[in-house]
Amino acid sequence: MSTITVPKEIKILEKTMCYEGFFKLVRYRLKHTLFAGGWSSELVREVLERGHAAAILPYDPILDQVVMIEQFRPGALDDANGAWLWEIVAGILEPGESASDVVYREAIEEMGCPVSDIMPICQFFVSPGSTTETTALFCGRVDATQAAGIHGVASEHEDIQVHLISFSEALDRLQSGKIRFAPAIIALQWLALHQKEVKARWGVES
Repeated sequence: MSTITVPKEIKILEKTMCYEGFFKLVRYRLKHTLFAGGWSSELVREVLERGHAAAILPYDPILDQVVMIEQFRPGALDDANGAWLWEIVAGILEPGESASDVVYREAIEEMGCPVSDIMPICQFFVSPGSTTETTALFCGRVDATQAAGIHGVASEHEDIQVHLISFSEALDRLQSGKIRFAPAIIALQWLALHQKEVKARWGVES
């Protein structure tokens, strides 16, 4: 059965700013075209606009170790496994910043050591049913011996513990469900598929 291609169009009937602070909450009344043809009924949807993010998996190809961070997250307050999540370095793009600018900056702020090279992985929508946020994801080369301690920007109330673990242990934690931060899950799975070419790019034998 052939697929009928129809134009994809949107009619915004009304846009209302419900809240504007650190984040913005916008309410839309809209209609959109249907795959079967015609228009949808009127929809009312609230959308959170919080900017765009970038995240990086710091990887030491010589030691075959990754640097992960752990911090408190209020969105996980009611989670049975606790509100402290194992993550990778990440941050929100400031005006005028590129995604690569962010990961280089955040590496210093969150784990206390720089990344020397970065490789793009992908860009994805975080939760497009409710927010405009996207995340640009990278893998970055790091000297893991320089990563340790507690970091974070005091004015942002960050309290970040650095964890240095072998890549195999990170995959074990992923398999057992102990890593629940989506960018970390995606990045670790990507590295599992591309580890050989990552090491080749950085001149390290597998």
